Amino acid sequence: MTTRLTVTATSLLSRTLHRRVASRITRPLALGLEPSARILHCQSRRASSTTSGDPGQEPPEPAPAMDSPIKVVSHLGGRGGGEGGGGGAIDAGRSARKPLSLWPGMYHSPVTNALWEARSSIFERMMDAGAAGDQQQQRPQTELLTKTPAQSRTSIVYKFATDDILREQYRDPWNEVRIGKLLEDLDALAGTIAVKHCSDDDSTTRPLLVVTASVDKMVLKKPIRVDADLKIAGAVTYVGRSSIDIQIEVTQVEQECDSQSDPIVLTANFTFVARDSVTGKSAPVNRLSPETEKEKQLFEEREARDKMRKRKREEQKGALENGIHKFHAEAERLDSLLAEGRVFADFPALADRDSILLRDTRLENSLICQPQQRNLHGRIFGGFLMHRAFELAFSTAYAFVGQRPCFVEVDHVDFLKPVDVGDFLRFKSCVLYTQLDNPEQPLVNVEVVAHVTRPELRKSEVSNTFHFTFTVSSDSLKNGLKIRSVVPSTEEEARRILERMEAEGLFN
Repeated sequence: MTTRLTVTATSLLSRTLHRRVASRITRPLALGLEPSARILHCQSRRASSTTSGDPGQEPPEPAPAMDSPIKVVSHLGGRGGGEGGGGGAIDAGRSARKPLSLWPGMYHSPVTNALWEARSSIFERMMDAGAAGDQQQQRPQTELLTKTPAQSRTSIVYKFATDDILREQYRDPWNEVRIGKLLEDLDALAGTIAVKHCSDDDSTTRPLLVVTASVDKMVLKKPIRVDADLKIAGAVTYVGRSSIDIQIEVTQVEQECDSQSDPIVLTANFTFVARDSVTGKSAPVNRLSPETEKEKQLFEEREARDKMRKRKREEQKGALENGIHKFHAEAERLDSLLAEGRVFADFPALADRDSILLRDTRLENSLICQPQQRNLHGRIFGGFLMHRAFELAFSTAYAFVGQRPCFVEVDHVDFLKPVDVGDFLRFKSCVLYTQLDNPEQPLVNVEVVAHVTRPELRKSEVSNTFHFTFTVSSDSLKNGLKIRSVVPSTEEEARRILERMEAEGLFN
């Protein structure tokens, strides 16, 4: 009897998996990656009718391919490549002809894969046009173009409301969107926008490489639901000589609201830098000509920010000449921060129970960077690093608070050094400081530092620094939850706290 039940259960499971795999293959994800505001839904309706029709009936001919939307499927593999198969699946024959350098890893989300497919097509066109000679014989771009933000504007819609498979890939344990996974897609979208702006559509020039330099102020305004459609859209807002600023907005339609008034749930600002694909040196990028009032306002804001950043660098150079007053102010702050740490060291029984040493909030994890995590340039994908850093920061805040934390913003991310396949990467996190001035929304600032470690050379270098801010739910505060203050025990810890507070403008 047991054997018959086991066989029956196995048969049912086999048939269920077969139907699920079949539905994945025949139903493409209704995501449109588009330069305009139109989203195409005809493919999802065609796929639905194909899936639910008579099994013996011939499937209808697939819709003709279009240039503007990029087909994305909600599974990582497809059935066959050819003209008639797979709906939105990538043509395996076409992908097989790509040089290995244009193959990203296979770890990433379907959205990231589609964005990279779009980005690699630009490089493929260049390489196909210059197939007779090698890339070094292609000349660098010398004549810069003037482009508008509209020429780089790109958007993607996540059809969470209707695509069960896609929704499951992005769902966290609390039925919200996984922020770490979304960070990957935002980085991939920003990179695609940067490539579109840098492209000159000239097959005689070699394409530029663009790399993420920093992420600044990614603010979450409200939780992102996983049961409603989501849209991410962005464009270039400002360019320097070799830098490109990109702003991305994430919007989600409220069930009771009109689709014309999409509320913004998250904003993100990325900075990319362009490099010559042969020499690796910085390369000039196309000019930007804003057209609308909003585009002009964003351009002026980023230009003012760029000038302020340059002025601060100049001020730091002259700090030794006129920095006596600043030195005294910093010394006083250091002494104030370290005073309570000395109490923990010298009189632990008398230390404030509402405080905790910074070193007691630390967490750490390590990994070997795998080929599946690489980007189009063979380096480890910056979005993957942000994803891993965010999840460690979330765990750090969770352990510190004792309740599930609520993500507020990415304060700042610096990409200092590239991370390569095979690197031994260590992520170290800690709660750097807390802001308890507002009892209704106490803030927890978590720092994550990524180190590329080389045991053979007994050497370790910082590759990335990440700063995240979390808070706790109002219900937890009503139930008496208290957030501790964080106390440094060394001068090095105190300086890190002061530097971050100054960068956030907390001393102004």
